[in-house]
Amino acid sequence: MGTTTQASSAASAETMRAAEARAPSSGLAVSARGGIGSLPSCRLRRVTEYVQQNLEKDLTLADLAAVVYMSPFHFARLFKCSTGVPPHRFVVRQRISRARTCLAMEGQSIAQISRMVGFRTPSHFTTVFRCALGVTPGAYRAAALQTNRSNGDGGGR
Repeated sequence: MGTTTQASSAASAETMRAAEARAPSSGLAVSARGGIGSLPSCRLRRVTEYVQQNLEKDLTLADLAAVVYMSPFHFARLFKCSTGVPPHRFVVRQRISRARTCLAMEGQSIAQISRMVGFRTPSHFTTVFRCALGVTPGAYRAAALQTNRSNGDGGGR
């Protein structure tokens, strides 16, 4: 029994490491000066906070640009210069990051988590999650819960 448990724990840990290696970063690569051609840091902070507070909603480029009183085109260009990623990709990465946190805890179904982080359907969530991390949300959850149990955390209840 001990060898099987160690082998499954090692496989779970390997799955988690592989997913984390492929995990998207926050995308915030702001220059120290916030120079010409980038979004001022106060506006960037306002947009990122808005995204974090509204992940469950349908966040359009026009919505994000309106938060900082800019045209969508100009906002998208400056946002990408400031963060290194387009606004849509940034939002998707934030959704995946929040989903990873939720999946590491028990208590909510994958369908509930997918809606909570702003995906309309669980299948679209699964597709995007697998594309971003290389594993399905179910496999990620199993590995995360196995890792939590082997570390003595006992899950997220």
